[in-house]
Amino acid sequence: MTSATLSSCSSNAPRILTAGDGTLLVEFANRIDADTNARVLALAQALRAQQRKTCGLLGVVPAYRSLSIRFDPLTISPAGVRDVIARCLDTPAIAIDTPPRRWDVPVCYGGAYGEDLHALAERHQLEPADVIARHRAPVYRVFMVGFLPGFAYLGGLDPILHTPRRAMPRSHTPAGSVNIGGQQTAIASVPGPSGWHLIGRTPWRSFDLRHAQPFLFEAGDEIVFTPISEDEFARIDALHADPGYRPQPRTGGHS
Repeated sequence: MTSATLSSCSSNAPRILTAGDGTLLVEFANRIDADTNARVLALAQALRAQQRKTCGLLGVVPAYRSLSIRFDPLTISPAGVRDVIARCLDTPAIAIDTPPRRWDVPVCYGGAYGEDLHALAERHQLEPADVIARHRAPVYRVFMVGFLPGFAYLGGLDPILHTPRRAMPRSHTPAGSVNIGGQQTAIASVPGPSGWHLIGRTPWRSFDLRHAQPFLFEAGDEIVFTPISEDEFARIDALHADPGYRPQPRTGGHS
């Protein structure tokens, strides 16, 4: 069992900002780290529990260090939403009875699947194999899902691999690309433009509208990368032709 503390001293109290007629934004800190993100997710969990009991609360969207609360202003006032937030923040801690889901994500590194691997290795005076070893070593945390549907931003990248984004973004990158940008790595969900460095690709589909829950990953999940060959990539990729196929987490209380 783990817990995330919501209450804090006044110097660390979150700011509650208006972000539109039907949205409030709660900001916890001006930094990206696991502790801040845990507080965000704990508040999101508390608010979702309140959503079932409070008319007018429409949804909660967590991010790195903040979360937005959508509400119907014809049903509940901004002051009423602030009261709900305050009650949740007064909760000393939220106990999470199940461990986070941990995913063993297969990745084909380099070559046609990761065209920036060699250049990134040269930039850091490493061999490509060293980049792969350092990239696959951590247990990453999904800090948030956004930008594109299912795009997973991961925290925990080895500082040696921190790399500014490309000076010239690509107009198209494939779905499933595993990238490095700044101090983060990410799993792209759908094709799209990107200024991140492509070092590999997973055959998993992290956004699939054939499923009732189209997003494979969610904030708070853990990710471990497992290198695979091109042949293994093709084998796993072919499994997705079956609408009933979906990757499953190694551990965790829900899937």
